[in-house]
Amino acid sequence: MLPLELPTIQNWSCHNCGGCCRQHAIAVTPEERRRIEMQGWTADPAIGHRPLFVSSGPPWNRGCRLAHQSDGACVFLDEQGLCRIHAKFGEAAKPLACRVYPYAFHPAGRKITLSLRFSCPSVVHNQGRPVITQKPDLRELEELVVPAGAEKMRAPPVCPGQQLDWPDLLVIVQHLEAILALGDLPVAARLLRALAVVDLLGQSKFEKIRGPRLREFLEIITLATATEVPADLLTIHEAGPAGRVQFRLLAAQYARKDTFAECDAGWRRRWSLFRAAVQFAKGRGNVPPLQPGFVPVPFAALEQPFGPRSAEADEMLARYLRVKVQGLHFCGRAFYDVPLVEGFQSLALIFPVVLWIARWLAAGTGRTALAVEDVAQALAIADHHHGYSPAFGQASFRSRVCSLGKMGDIERLIAWYDR
Repeated sequence: MLPLELPTIQNWSCHNCGGCCRQHAIAVTPEERRRIEMQGWTADPAIGHRPLFVSSGPPWNRGCRLAHQSDGACVFLDEQGLCRIHAKFGEAAKPLACRVYPYAFHPAGRKITLSLRFSCPSVVHNQGRPVITQKPDLRELEELVVPAGAEKMRAPPVCPGQQLDWPDLLVIVQHLEAILALGDLPVAARLLRALAVVDLLGQSKFEKIRGPRLREFLEIITLATATEVPADLLTIHEAGPAGRVQFRLLAAQYARKDTFAECDAGWRRRWSLFRAAVQFAKGRGNVPPLQPGFVPVPFAALEQPFGPRSAEADEMLARYLRVKVQGLHFCGRAFYDVPLVEGFQSLALIFPVVLWIARWLAAGTGRTALAVEDVAQALAIADHHHGYSPAFGQASFRSRVCSLGKMGDIERLIAWYDR
């Protein structure tokens, strides 16, 4: 097996909230299906006559996943939020997808990086054992999920037409993470500095910039861009009208709740989403609620400053960005096969999206300042989709990110919603 690189700043243990069993589709292999069928669930009165599996996927590539209850919960989730398979037969008897969550393994040349999904509240709040202490268990999972020959997978390009080998690409990744780790700067300023470096990388040619020269180049452009980020982010202007429309539509995609309970609503669900998209594009009147927990509030209310955040909330946001960058959870195979520059722009947009959703949650209860839980809940909502929803890998979504980048509006959105 390849060496496993773990995030040293992240803790996690399962706290049995049951959220993952309600939000995610669990694909099972034919072998896993046979094993679960042999466990005798049809005779269990808690399951009754409910189906254990349903077909999924397009007609030309049909698969199988665990069935869900009428409220969207997995068929094996009990009233206490616990997995019946785990309780009766142990963790190893569960489908592999259940065992792996919230971890994500990503090949990176001669090593495997590890990231986590912040759709899990325990990850967001950094609760549980340090991940670095869980290496033996994670090595077992690595052996099950990382395919043979992973070291031969090509590194993602820096930008279209600009390819580096893994060692040099990882130098860039480590450099970006080091900028995000600068504790003497607010998290928004760190992100803007890293984004300025990424913008220059997107304009660069790397034919002769390798090895030591690449490190020197990164130091030079980091110094050059440090003065571009103003000390007072309030001096950065608001995004233009076109950028604001694109951002609202982007935020609407992140704020949706696409569990099976919602998707099974059929054409009524699709029609309500279409009407909501029209309202988001206009940006007038009330924000249409896209899932339980949201209430209609005026769009204009979310554009007002919500004041400084607590140190705990900013630590949460900074840790999210650092874990995603450390684990390569923003480009290449881990993120729709996009180049590094485009992937980092998508990751940077998570910052204003999370703060916009957090404002919505706060405004829904009549507050004009953000609590830690607003940011935590918004982060879990947004990261549920990031890198996993098929819609986010489509050309329409990618062109929206690229348009915001070309207009310079990603930086403006970060500064605007940081207020």
